[in-house]
Amino acid sequence: MNRARIIGIGAYAPERILTNQELEKMVETSDEWIVQRTGIRERHIVAPGEATSDLAIRAARQAMDRAQVGPEEIDFIVVGTTTGDMSFPTTANIIQHQLGCRNVGSVDTYAACAGSVYSLSLGAQYIQTGKYRTVLCIGAESLSRVTDYTDRGTCILLADAAGAAVLRPSTDESGIIDTDLYSDGRYGDLLMLPAGGSRRPASHETVDQRMHYTKMKGNEVFKVAVRMFGECAERILKNNGFTAADLDLFVPHQANLRIIEAAVKRLRVPMERVMINVDRYGNTGAASVYVALEEAWSTGRVKAGDLVLMAAFGGGFTWGAALLRW
Repeated sequence: MNRARIIGIGAYAPERILTNQELEKMVETSDEWIVQRTGIRERHIVAPGEATSDLAIRAARQAMDRAQVGPEEIDFIVVGTTTGDMSFPTTANIIQHQLGCRNVGSVDTYAACAGSVYSLSLGAQYIQTGKYRTVLCIGAESLSRVTDYTDRGTCILLADAAGAAVLRPSTDESGIIDTDLYSDGRYGDLLMLPAGGSRRPASHETVDQRMHYTKMKGNEVFKVAVRMFGECAERILKNNGFTAADLDLFVPHQANLRIIEAAVKRLRVPMERVMINVDRYGNTGAASVYVALEEAWSTGRVKAGDLVLMAAFGGGFTWGAALLRW
């Protein structure tokens, strides 16, 4: 089968920056406490009237420009997000229309913060089977829209951004070697948004009880996330005949620095080979791996021939990894 290759990558974060010092005025916390617990110093937040599709379109256009691909060449669009513009139409539909792509398939994949790896994996399958030639994969979130700024356990973490990658068949040994996706609903209550769906539709009661905001049991999430990170990363390397020593760059989901450090310690990857930008972006959900990969590419951290591992986890729980030769 054809191996899918990233031929263009893009990223975008809103102009508004929310610093730790500003959060000190909103909730009982401090810059020192936030940095110590999460490694985060600032995060980007959407402006009034700005939505997830607006961020995604900016990232997608940058990726398409770098790939030298026009909207008429896109065959399929897959968008990872949990904070779409609305329940329907899908955010992928909105992006497809705004980009000027016509008569193409598009779909949202709802895998929380693992939406980056999920969208990349789904897009790669269409290339590998020969069904499509050019696929646009996007991860985008406006997590500040579902953040309770009276809850210091979540408001210090969550942020907004978008990233995108254009895939085409590889003509050499570069490209996506393998992807692995996993889920386990046993952990659903550890990280969730309780209301707004068919189980608990919006009502005065759900609004009054602040059930339309992200709820997280931080300590439990930490324990499960570190194990998920390590296991899926080790498995995909082993299944493809590699070890951590072979990696040129590890691009983890930017959840918080403590989780990244614990996962890296388990994998035994030197920190100089790990892409970290959580300090400047916070947790941007399905966008985070794309945003970090774009920064790695634009700053020269990744070059042709490098072996790159990406891994992410999110509520549900969902998690996965992608291994590629740049």
